[in-house]
Amino acid sequence: MVRSGIWVLAVFSVIQSSFGFYLPGSYPHNYQIGDYLNVKVNSLTSFETEMPFSYYSLPFCKPSEGIKDSAENLGELLMGDRIENSPYRFKMFKNESEIFLCQTEKLSGDSFKLLKERIDEMYQVNPMLDNLPANRYTKKDGYVLRWTGYPVGIKVQDVYYVFNHLKFKVLVHKYEEANLAGVMGTGDAAEVFPTGEKKNSDELGYMVVGFEVVPCSFAHNVDPKKKLEMYERYPTPIRCDSTSVSMSVKEGQSIVFSYEVSFEESDIKWPSRWDAYLKMEGSKVHWFSILNSLMVITFLAGIVFVIFLRTVRRDLTTYEELDKEAQAQMNQELSGWKLVVGDVFRAPSNPSLLCVMVGDGVQILGMAVVTILFAALGFMSPASRGTLITGMLFFYMILGIAAGYVAVRLYRTIGCGEQHKWMSVAWKAACFFPGIAFLILTTLNFLLWGSHSTGAIPFSLFVILILLWFCISVPLTLIGGYFGAKAPQIEFPVRTNQIPREIPAQRYPSWLLVLGAGTLPFGTLFIELFFIMSSIWIGRVYYVFGFLFVVMILLVVVCAEVSLVLTYMHLCIEDYKWWWKSFFASGSVALYIFIYSINYLVFDLQSLSGPVSATLYLGYSLFMVLAIMLATGTIGFLSSFWFVHYLFSSVKLD
Repeated sequence: MVRSGIWVLAVFSVIQSSFGFYLPGSYPHNYQIGDYLNVKVNSLTSFETEMPFSYYSLPFCKPSEGIKDSAENLGELLMGDRIENSPYRFKMFKNESEIFLCQTEKLSGDSFKLLKERIDEMYQVNPMLDNLPANRYTKKDGYVLRWTGYPVGIKVQDVYYVFNHLKFKVLVHKYEEANLAGVMGTGDAAEVFPTGEKKNSDELGYMVVGFEVVPCSFAHNVDPKKKLEMYERYPTPIRCDSTSVSMSVKEGQSIVFSYEVSFEESDIKWPSRWDAYLKMEGSKVHWFSILNSLMVITFLAGIVFVIFLRTVRRDLTTYEELDKEAQAQMNQELSGWKLVVGDVFRAPSNPSLLCVMVGDGVQILGMAVVTILFAALGFMSPASRGTLITGMLFFYMILGIAAGYVAVRLYRTIGCGEQHKWMSVAWKAACFFPGIAFLILTTLNFLLWGSHSTGAIPFSLFVILILLWFCISVPLTLIGGYFGAKAPQIEFPVRTNQIPREIPAQRYPSWLLVLGAGTLPFGTLFIELFFIMSSIWIGRVYYVFGFLFVVMILLVVVCAEVSLVLTYMHLCIEDYKWWWKSFFASGSVALYIFIYSINYLVFDLQSLSGPVSATLYLGYSLFMVLAIMLATGTIGFLSSFWFVHYLFSSVKLD
């Protein structure tokens, strides 16, 4: 059964890498000539506020059949996406121009003020056709820039103008093959899919492979005596000039909206239609990031090699070659890590909290690895909005069983086999990180609710999240805790003295070394971190999950090596309190990521306006940093625990 699953995964990965077909993604829709194409609209977005708003919060034309929400998944709602129908509609391969859409009611004082605010805050309209966002191309300094969506309007010399005429261009590819394999660009696999009867060329339709928009500001001169209906031909010619504006916005004045559409046959095949959105610049920078990480790993690996082969092995070999009398004499002259043999496994302060944090760290780390792996294999296509967030929630809940198991078994090991407290530890593991996340997100949600943003999580969704937490995640964590309580505890190789040993005075505070250790993991991550932050806050599509997966593996190795080296250094200066230090040695990378987030806010998000937007940014950054601290700290602690257990199990000291 396991082998068959591996083979299925391998086959899907080969298909994805060879033909660029995203799994699960969406399937090609064949439109016949004359079929209606309906444009949908997503939430209004802005890089200046990071608060999405509903498209119909502004005085735009509404569809005659009423506003309807599209089917949304959990991830879309959490991301603030609100996809709704719009009055814009086309007929396949039928060019139309000067189409009248509607004339709004006269702008009230509140509507006029809100429209000016949205223009000042540079809000973008995000239309979609056949699940493709609208592209907009502009030229600057001889370069062609691609944008998604178009601005609501523009301010020129203290006068506000709205883009009320849209020039759409739809790129289509002819449905040339009668079998699915040919459509997907996988002609070699034609035998896999059954071929229907041969159709005439006129009967074969078209697939949408591109969607572009040019916004224009045009002053319509509508005759008040003649009432135009939606989709009627506008009586006078409309010239769409994107370099000039003429439709100014004034209180008490109505706005006329119109559009035109043209169709163009393209060589782009359906599997490649997302290439324009997924094109990630700077591939050399990603390779530089990986090479930089490899250099750090090599440097740390050299130190670990010296510790194991030249220091630890030499000491152990020398000790084992002595006879019993010489060993007894040597025990009186021990130095370094051998002096703390009776205290090295002494229980740390707040052992329950440490076990809970390690358990939650295992859960978060497992979720990240599995999610990024699936995304790298193409199972989480950008065509399926919200699947990444939905997948993360799913894997996080399922891995609650790992959090409970690790937390309870580690607590039994540290607490000398106290089995009766496993329920309490499992409950804390189930509620620690989700509770903090719930507190942060609830606080931020009140800010979004107060701003009437679509980014606010609806109350019904809040109830669903709480039910998922207590009905799935908590029970799975308790089940994991039960198995952890039944599993045998890890036996320490040496006994712990009843009286704790006094730690010699240090020349420098140990926390300084712990905080400094986080710079090395941060050095492996900061280049890729820029692309991730740009994807989250500037709207750039991030889809190089293969690079991200490699960087994550390298980060795991660096965190393990850093914590291992620092733990050995503390033991050598007779500091046996390594438990928490090993956790924060690698977990301190979160501090540098938070500092980098503040730097990104100051220098890269200079246009971010208002205290609410800044609070939202810092709140989400704090949530991300907390998760990273738990995951990286867990890596460091587990590697140090293995190292200390291995080190002291290799020598017998009385």
